[in-house]
Amino acid sequence: MAQDILIGIIAILHLYFLWFEMFAWTTIGKKIFKNLPAELFEPTKPLAANQGLYNGFLAAGLIWTFFIEDPIWKINISLFFLGCVAVAGIYGALSAERKIFFVQALPALIALLLIFIG
Repeated sequence: MAQDILIGIIAILHLYFLWFEMFAWTTIGKKIFKNLPAELFEPTKPLAANQGLYNGFLAAGLIWTFFIEDPIWKINISLFFLGCVAVAGIYGALSAERKIFFVQALPALIALLLIFIG
């Protein structure tokens, strides 16, 4: 199913977000968030790590959907975690960088749409 492929991609993306926010904030973070002054990355390292942890929880929830056998529960859990990803992406786009919408929220919204029409 197309939504399962997209959910897998979104989960992998969030595992990547976990990694760079928790472990590579001062290196990869600078390349991703070019509009932030370089001197802010070291003092914001704990905040980024906390954010990375939340992205890990989102990834875990999405990965969990691949192990749910009951189709109704699978859909419900998928809707919940995709909804969380979409809200986080929209908020990130409004509060931090516009491109977050396209990287995070849009794939989740497309997956939600695929679930609703499927």
